[in-house]
Amino acid sequence: MLAKTRGIVFRYTKYGETSIIVTIFTELYGLQTYIVNGVRSKSTKSKIALYQPLTLLELVVYHKENANILRLKEVKCFYPYHTLTRDIRKSAIALFINEVLNKAVKEQSHAEELGAYIIQSMMVLDQTEHPENFHLQFLVGLSKFLGFQPQNAAEVIGGRLLDAEEEELLNEVIASRPGSQLSLTYLQRKNLLDMLLRFYATHIENMGEFKSQVVLREVLG
Repeated sequence: MLAKTRGIVFRYTKYGETSIIVTIFTELYGLQTYIVNGVRSKSTKSKIALYQPLTLLELVVYHKENANILRLKEVKCFYPYHTLTRDIRKSAIALFINEVLNKAVKEQSHAEELGAYIIQSMMVLDQTEHPENFHLQFLVGLSKFLGFQPQNAAEVIGGRLLDAEEEELLNEVIASRPGSQLSLTYLQRKNLLDMLLRFYATHIENMGEFKSQVVLREVLG
């Protein structure tokens, strides 16, 4: 059947001479895989831009339950980024967010709410003038839809010791929304990110290391 939905690109891989297999998180159906033919040919080369990671799309899809690979009927970008691709801080944060999403989002539950959260968050990142702490706030917000949202710092750190200042800062991050301003130093930001990633690793199997974390530290440092 045909259905209209918004979605956000997670990743794509080349397929054959001119096609791709693209993974998109849709508000209607959650994580879906589509084959797009001919998008890498010389005559249609510009269309590959629609399938870059984190592109926000409006889609008309052919949907069939339990199908492994589906097809797209119509695709258009409903929100072109204005600053994200030009601001090195935002680009580094987006790279990190994309890696988090590809590692952490694996199920279809709460698809509409989760899709709306990710899409809205990326628009906020594009629009904010102070993105330095955005990735911390995004991780906390995302954890809600993954089923393990922390209510306070103690839930994040478990039994580990934490000084009073870091505990207060972590509680501020947990209580804040993506894009709201927080006053953090580079070292505080680094330590809080390490705490949140350890927290994620206790709830999600095979998280592994984040390649983009190195870039994030260099850019935000």
